[in-house]
Amino acid sequence: MRRIIIACLSVILTNGIILGQSKPPAHEIYNKLLKKNVSADGKVNYKAFMKDSVEFNNYLRLLSTHPPDEKTWSKYEQMAYWINAYNAFTIKLITKYYPVKSIKDIGSSIQIPFVNTQWDIKFIRIGKDKMDLNNIEHGKLRKKFDDPRVHMALVCASKSCPILLNEAYDARHLDEQFSKQTKAFLADPFRNKISPDKPQLSMIFKWYGMDFNKNGGSVRDFVNKYSNIKLNPDAKITHLDYDWSLNEK
Repeated sequence: MRRIIIACLSVILTNGIILGQSKPPAHEIYNKLLKKNVSADGKVNYKAFMKDSVEFNNYLRLLSTHPPDEKTWSKYEQMAYWINAYNAFTIKLITKYYPVKSIKDIGSSIQIPFVNTQWDIKFIRIGKDKMDLNNIEHGKLRKKFDDPRVHMALVCASKSCPILLNEAYDARHLDEQFSKQTKAFLADPFRNKISPDKPQLSMIFKWYGMDFNKNGGSVRDFVNKYSNIKLNPDAKITHLDYDWSLNEK
């Protein structure tokens, strides 16, 4: 009888731990670090993140040990998790090889076997899985969630990327954060030069055009929804060169 009771208690405790781990982790540590080390215009102080490595690594460990539960987490809880993970682990990648002038220097200056790009380095541990940045962007966010605004939230440590929001993404405010980031990205003349007749858009709209063209939409429709300047129906869209320089403070 005693063994049965102990076994039952063990099951209850184990289930309690599993249930506890199925809840989305708090992003408070990351939020604090972003407010401290990222400027309002998205410039990142990578040296400061290195100084705050204990706190930063604690947050990354929190992400690693609390993988999303697709059965119990909401859509926005999952999206906020993966966006924060992508951006945080990108910062980790830069600090690991710092100083670098560009994220693209990592692959060219450091020989990593069986890696094609910087986004294919499997240095991310999520639960039992070892992942790379491409796994998060393409395998999780783009594949499972139909919202092209995610491209305005993911930041690959480069100047032409959307700016890194200096607060953590939060499921409760994700729609508002998406809209804010999208409007800011389109209004920024460095990243997009919007005009009714000759718009010059970010290469993001070319690389991921299929994401904006889903469900009968288009890049033009997307821009007109979030930009104060509307594109004419016959406007010819061209694209700006992408600046891969580090988005450093």
